[in-house]
Amino acid sequence: MTGTDRLLTEALPTLLIGAAGAAIFWSVGFPAAVLTGPAAAVSIATLIGFRSHVPTLLRDAAFLTIGVSIGSTVTPEVIETALAWPFSFAVLTATLLLVLVTVRRILMRGFGYDRVTALLAATPGHLSYVLGLSSDLKADVARVALVQSVRVLLLTLLVPVLIALWGAEGTSTPSNPGLLSASSAAVIFVSAILLGIFFKRLRVPAPLLLGAMAASSLGHGSNFTPGALPTWAMSAAFIVMGSLIGTRFRGLDRDGLLNAFAAGVASTLAACAIAALGAVLAARIVDLPAAALLLAFAPGGVEVMAALAVETALEPAFVAAHHVFRLVLLSVMIPILLARGRGV
Repeated sequence: MTGTDRLLTEALPTLLIGAAGAAIFWSVGFPAAVLTGPAAAVSIATLIGFRSHVPTLLRDAAFLTIGVSIGSTVTPEVIETALAWPFSFAVLTATLLLVLVTVRRILMRGFGYDRVTALLAATPGHLSYVLGLSSDLKADVARVALVQSVRVLLLTLLVPVLIALWGAEGTSTPSNPGLLSASSAAVIFVSAILLGIFFKRLRVPAPLLLGAMAASSLGHGSNFTPGALPTWAMSAAFIVMGSLIGTRFRGLDRDGLLNAFAAGVASTLAACAIAALGAVLAARIVDLPAAALLLAFAPGGVEVMAALAVETALEPAFVAAHHVFRLVLLSVMIPILLARGRGV
């Protein structure tokens, strides 16, 4: 199949399904509809046999757009708030360790996972990073992929509902920021791509997203590139992101899907409960809504949780900083635990 054929028969229908999901979720008032709708719709389509696909260039463009939007929230007020972040980071570290301990035991005792597979499946980190480790170790890669994919999907759907039930309202959206000018956008996106390439060479997780965040934060923090991205651009990026989550169910072993889905549900619910407890505790230290702390502590990928923070206007820079910290911590912690031949 040529690239053009795949674009017409797989990529375009995937995005149309994602857009339809967004429209349906928006019509019923579901939280973060432009992200959660596509994730649900494409996941269902993929599981029933549709060959879903999101082109790499389109995925990268979505990461860049979301990263720029996150960076645009960096203001002097956010920097002042950062003085309290070390306390929140300490609570996050304790929460992360508790998630690893609890979820690993659930997977081993409740679903028969071996020690290495359970630890990798329990790791709330970047999916490609975890799968990369799995391929080099004596781990059940299929089980790890299934549990991690279920976790990402459930968190994308569950966290917005929890936030809505919590009754939280975002306050991070700047008042009347105006649109980003063409020249400013060019400066930010070129800088973001260059930083993303540099981060990729350093093997930093989600390099384009983090490169865009860094470039945009510097530009907006210095007031050199003021203004926000247009709504249509953000909506398109979220639809691509949600659709991408749904494609992760493509090619999975259907025989083990039910068992892995149950394992993913159980482990995700346990991790969310622990994250919620940590969020409530940290909210007493950091003067921010508990819902923002939940987004910061939720055991999801940095791209998805950061996107939800932007969509819900709940302290995107704060949320992204915590998820970046979590990824750095995990990238050091997990190889050490695996090398020592033991779990947590």
